[in-house]
Amino acid sequence: MGRTDAHEDACPLLCQRKSLIFAFIHDNRHEFRLDILCRMLGVAISGYYTWRGRPISQHQFHDAALSLRIKALHEQYKGRYGAPRLHIELAQEGLKCSKKRVARLMRTAGLRAKGKRKHVVTTDSNHELAVAENLLQRDFQPQQPNQVWAGDITYIPTKEGWLYLAVVLDLYSRLIVGWSMSDRMPAELPVAALQMAVQRRSPPPGLIHHSDRGSQYASGLFQAELQQIGAQASMSRQGNCWDNACVESFFATLKRELLDSEPFESREAARAAIFSYLEVFYNRQRRHSTLGLGYLTPHQADCHAQAA
Repeated sequence: MGRTDAHEDACPLLCQRKSLIFAFIHDNRHEFRLDILCRMLGVAISGYYTWRGRPISQHQFHDAALSLRIKALHEQYKGRYGAPRLHIELAQEGLKCSKKRVARLMRTAGLRAKGKRKHVVTTDSNHELAVAENLLQRDFQPQQPNQVWAGDITYIPTKEGWLYLAVVLDLYSRLIVGWSMSDRMPAELPVAALQMAVQRRSPPPGLIHHSDRGSQYASGLFQAELQQIGAQASMSRQGNCWDNACVESFFATLKRELLDSEPFESREAARAAIFSYLEVFYNRQRRHSTLGLGYLTPHQADCHAQAA
């Protein structure tokens, strides 16, 4: 970006910042001396009088109103949404504006989506159990729900120690169809998540269940559950996290949007927060950017396919 372009980008932001300062001064002019307010906030008294005599433009008025709604939505979704998803939410409310305008107003207000967190490996593939062939081959777009499920395990930090979360994700809609939590990572943890998914969805025989090569998924207990429902096991290649990228991406999103800088006070607090995130927010409210879903929620995408 050249110097001229940077200057042009900075000018509207600077003008809007000064307008906010002058508005604050105007609201508090009866409580504090005008010269003290201007000096403390770094603006000229003459600038305040010029601002007060200048009528606000329609564009400034609409920017101010739009900023208020953006801040409200950003707070409603707990800082989890950036400009693309907030733009979709505004459009759903009938507020027409460009994605670039939303991004600009977010920058001005100091708003941003929660950043990425560090990844910690929880997969133990150092075992002598049999592993399944990679049937998925990174084809993450099945044509219908309940054709391909993907499972994995992650950790959630608490002040009492780790809480482990196993999920089953339907690759068609990205719906979390099953989950389980425990303070340990036995084979029973992903089995419980699979059993929840089966109870909820009653998948037809031939379902593909994809996972990593971890001992929990390669265990006889888990493989017996797959055989009982007529499902085929599929596993990632050794050390290749991209073969199960959809669940890896979901876990990264969950940690980015759910966890603050400090761990949960207790495992019970973490359980309650994860339940609310999975069942209330992610499945039913969070708009997904996956190609072909058009920013639908997982629940909307699933319902659309079931009705077709």
